[in-house]
Amino acid sequence: MGVLSPRVNRIKPSLSSMTVKKVRELKAAGIDLIGLTMGEPDFDTPPLIAEAAARAIAESRTKYTNVEGTPELKQAIQGKFKRENALEYEMDEIVVGNGAKQLIFNAILATVSAGDEVIVPVPYWVSYPDIVLLGNGTPVYVVCPPDAGFKMRPDDLEQAITPRTKWLILNSPCNPSGIFYTSEELAAIARVLLRHPQTWVLTDDIYEHLLYDGRRFATIAQVEPELKQRTLTVNGVSKAYAMTGWRIGYAGGPAELIKAMVKLQSQSTSCACSISQAAAVEALTGPQDLVLERARRFQERRDFVVDQLNRIPGIACHVPDGAFYIFASCRDLIGRQTPTGKVIQSDSDFVMYLLDSFHVAVLQGDAYGMSPFFRLSFATSLDTLKEGCSRIHDACESLR
Repeated sequence: MGVLSPRVNRIKPSLSSMTVKKVRELKAAGIDLIGLTMGEPDFDTPPLIAEAAARAIAESRTKYTNVEGTPELKQAIQGKFKRENALEYEMDEIVVGNGAKQLIFNAILATVSAGDEVIVPVPYWVSYPDIVLLGNGTPVYVVCPPDAGFKMRPDDLEQAITPRTKWLILNSPCNPSGIFYTSEELAAIARVLLRHPQTWVLTDDIYEHLLYDGRRFATIAQVEPELKQRTLTVNGVSKAYAMTGWRIGYAGGPAELIKAMVKLQSQSTSCACSISQAAAVEALTGPQDLVLERARRFQERRDFVVDQLNRIPGIACHVPDGAFYIFASCRDLIGRQTPTGKVIQSDSDFVMYLLDSFHVAVLQGDAYGMSPFFRLSFATSLDTLKEGCSRIHDACESLR
């Protein structure tokens, strides 16, 4: 179609979003489908947060807000950063967006030009490379192999940086691998970055509160204060507070960068939803006990799924530190035949086999830059996970 911009042809649709849509359509058609693709908690938004939204509606707080967010929400974010991350931001160093994804988009488009490079550790969240491509930038991939715990090694980062490197995108805990960088590991990465002052850090902390086994969260600007003036710390209320549909993300960073992001947002979506912002104030300032309780329940689900998958011949997975995903290897299943005679030649083939023959939906590792793996979300009920693992077991047993 001649009217389309080359920019659109450089990117792919978000596979995770498209797969979730397909799962919903199959369920609506009456198929007994086990969907293990959703990157969102199955819990309801906590009642106190919903009540804050209802009050905002009753009080007619339904008008446009400042593009960068209401003063009340920015103050709540300011307090959150100081309380939980030991990071102090002025009000002009904070921005609210329509989800953390928009803020990542705004930051890349506000700073990246043709020829600029953005380092993306592999495996990665599906949208990072395409957002870079939309900004005319070049994604530079640093493979983080399983034998390194899916973590980026400082030496590999050093080799990837060039004079054209504009950003490093760091996601911890990580979607899809669930890995988490300790303070010591972040300090080692920071030492590399300090040698390259042209390289900024975009740290996606959206899974901050979903950490297991007593791990303590840290973010890179907290670990190395000298990096704070070239770090954008991105977070949001979606995962911790089961507020994915409310679409509130926030970020802290240098005022000049924040100003540019706000300018860009003013010409695209303008402000985030006023009601959602009121709800987010309650999320960040209200009781946090439910967040901890839900993290405990996610850990129980994680333990169950890891145990069940590692019992299946041909599948192997590490224990994720955080988030709510299992990134499992299906390497030993490649080359086997399905009951219909089709040879499994890739993780995509395996994922389609699970969907078509056993009605289990997972996502192929290729979408995250690493094969042959598949991503399974345990952000669903234990009963659903039991049935899903049982079907995956039967599917693997049926291969020849």
